[in-house]
Amino acid sequence: MRSTISFNGSTVNHQTFVLVGIPGMEERNSWMAFPLCLLYVLTLFGNVVILFVIKTEQSLHEPMYLFLSILACSDLGLAVSTMPTMLGVYWFNSREISFNACITQMFFIHLFQWLESGILVAMAFDRFIAICNPLRYSSLLQNSVIGKIGLAILARGFCVCFPAPFLIKRLPFCALNVLSHSYCLHQDMMKLACADTRVNMLYGLIIVICTVCLDLVIILVSYFLILQTVLSIASREGRSKALDTCVSHICAILTFYVPMIGISAVHRFARHLSPIVHMMMANIYIVVPPVLNPIIYSVKTQQIRQRILKMFQQNKFRSYLNNHLLSCLGVKIAGRGPPNCPAN
Repeated sequence: MRSTISFNGSTVNHQTFVLVGIPGMEERNSWMAFPLCLLYVLTLFGNVVILFVIKTEQSLHEPMYLFLSILACSDLGLAVSTMPTMLGVYWFNSREISFNACITQMFFIHLFQWLESGILVAMAFDRFIAICNPLRYSSLLQNSVIGKIGLAILARGFCVCFPAPFLIKRLPFCALNVLSHSYCLHQDMMKLACADTRVNMLYGLIIVICTVCLDLVIILVSYFLILQTVLSIASREGRSKALDTCVSHICAILTFYVPMIGISAVHRFARHLSPIVHMMMANIYIVVPPVLNPIIYSVKTQQIRQRILKMFQQNKFRSYLNNHLLSCLGVKIAGRGPPNCPAN
């Protein structure tokens, strides 16, 4: 039963919000279900593989790969935060979400987004030290220092996101609580309030300036200094080798910030576009970076690519599948079933 209170003569519902799939074509939500499910499986698989390879390969216990493992954890967190409601909307047409569950999801989505932004800054710093001061690379970025950087990024993300649930919870909602996406965001929930939201808008503006804008400036300055150092290298081969170590990180930066800037531009300057365009941009913004990051680093980073290939070549599961389950399947099809074969 929904609880309601009175606010200036209007009915205020703090119980549920309604999530949206394909705007105006909710009966076709299932069209998006399979691609989304496939992308989430790829996200989970890719990031778990990256974490497993870095953990098991002693040669990858270096600052660059330790930062990559933190990035993979952040991507997994973002995927797990959004997966239940998005698949629920598109696959099962389960569109209602309780007020508290929506606030909780909003908090974790924003937390992992700001974590990823901070991690990309840390990875830019890592590339800056590796190229501009290679002799002190290992001494400056010891495991203890990386751990402290990771904790600082987590603390910043938590402090930035902590006020958001309280700022939303204080607002009354007196209309149909229909959100714009299949997940909860601060700016989306704020628009549905029937009260003054200037405090929320100011908070959002300050957060964007203090996180995204500041992080982008730091990344740009880092790469400006990196480029200066690279251009000072006499050998063309040396310059190419130095830049190659940055390619994966640059791709990860573009993968994260381009959809973020794109969806902000669409919301502010292209409101006349079809709601389907807004829906697609919102889904790309949430789903694509966690999918692409492990692919980018697997393809562009030779050490990780070689370790992944080696891991699959020596995979005991593959050997078990080929030597045991498939042989048992063949035996059962032929009408025989030895006792050591798994039961149906």
